[in-house]
Amino acid sequence: MAKKINVPLSREEARKLKSGDNCLITGTIYTARDAAHKRLCELIREGKELPFDVKDSVIYYVGPTPAKPGSAIGSAGPTTAYRMDAYSPALIEQGETGMIGKGKRSPEVIEAMKKHGAVYFGAIGGCGALLSKCIKSAEVIAYEDLGAEAIRKLYVEDLPVVVVIDSEGNNLYEDGRASYLQTQK
Repeated sequence: MAKKINVPLSREEARKLKSGDNCLITGTIYTARDAAHKRLCELIREGKELPFDVKDSVIYYVGPTPAKPGSAIGSAGPTTAYRMDAYSPALIEQGETGMIGKGKRSPEVIEAMKKHGAVYFGAIGGCGALLSKCIKSAEVIAYEDLGAEAIRKLYVEDLPVVVVIDSEGNNLYEDGRASYLQTQK
């Protein structure tokens, strides 16, 4: 049974989630890919205010397609998370508690997650059209010049994700593979 998660996601709530948990996220999340992450980290280095409150936030690594008439957003499938690995530790330190993407994360990101209490959710790649049905509203809030990669504020209802890496560093990609290999002996 999927765990219902309402965002913003506090560090305490993030720490309760375990690798392998199926979750449904409802609430406000943000989109950002590598170009936006780079700009956010430049603002952090310069001591300037970010375009949204990162504390207890969940960032979805997505560059959605344009919305069709009557839709909040176009296809919204996850992008590969390692593109954000150079920037994620700084955002986690600022209070980000959740990231949604696909693929593996670097040891530096996992250490930041363990230190500060954050989680990495996986969304299914190739299901962008289906995932977009969970997005009820979308608004560009920063870096409009980046087009599809602009930062958006999304309101989502029951967005399906899986906890891939929890705040203790348990990693479904590694643990799931090891478990499978044990059954093959």
